[in-house]
Amino acid sequence: MFPETIETDRLRLEVGGPENVDLDECYRICSSDLGIGEVTEYVTWDPHETKKETLEFLERNRELFEADEAVGYVIRPREGEDGAGEIAGFGGFEVDWEKRTAVLGTWLRKRFWGRGYSGERAAALVAVAFDDLDLDVVAVSHHPDNEQSRRAIEKYVDRLGGRREGRLRNALVYADGSVHDEVRYTISQAEWRESTA
Repeated sequence: MFPETIETDRLRLEVGGPENVDLDECYRICSSDLGIGEVTEYVTWDPHETKKETLEFLERNRELFEADEAVGYVIRPREGEDGAGEIAGFGGFEVDWEKRTAVLGTWLRKRFWGRGYSGERAAALVAVAFDDLDLDVVAVSHHPDNEQSRRAIEKYVDRLGGRREGRLRNALVYADGSVHDEVRYTISQAEWRESTA
């Protein structure tokens, strides 16, 4: 149902399963990459402590993909980009089929911040959600204190015709069990079609 591979102008996204991702490289990135503490500060997972944890993450990506519940892509810069072929991060979406909604999520290694990759990835995934899956809404959120994500999300949500919905209290549960608010944005299929016409 979800595409195995997506290519944009500068990025290649492949299903982030064990068949497409080198376990040792992914573990190094998810456990001790430069800036991993900053990367994981506002996401719901902590740096990986074991290679088994990384393998389970990759296997879960494949399982959710095959069950048509969610897709998690490994994001790699394409030829001509600095770091071409390297793992830049992961991004994808979960689908709530009853609500006809996709919920985007992503994280990028610190060395790939500031390049506009988040917005480029989001535009491609929103197109999949609306053109391929015929969903009604795409949602995305960030922790209220995550200024970098706020700027990136506001930029691409505005460009894709969406809007800020508001602050949801106690909506995020972190790996350590702490509960946090989130700021949510949505794009409807009609808004997206009008903005990209």
